Amino acid sequence: MEITNKKVLADLIAEKNDMTKKAATETLDLVFDTIAETLKNGGKVDISGFGKFEVKHRPERKGINPATKEAITIAASKAPGFKAAKALKDIVK
Repeated sequence: MEITNKKVLADLIAEKNDMTKKAATETLDLVFDTIAETLKNGGKVDISGFGKFEVKHRPERKGINPATKEAITIAASKAPGFKAAKALKDIVK
């Protein structure tokens, strides 16, 4: 199994687009920063053929403290979510 990280992605972008590694890294940072900022502001990012990033809202709920077995209330929260597009799902199959 191959592992790809930010450095590997930047190197591929630089190689395939005849860019410096620094410029490719800055471009990749811009993409990631734009996605993060959009989600922070409550928006959605839909990349055709890849998938959709959006903020998931988790309501307040009841839970149990495993150490004391005491009932607790878990506060409402937000978490980033990703839903893969059909094209990506088909590639992975």
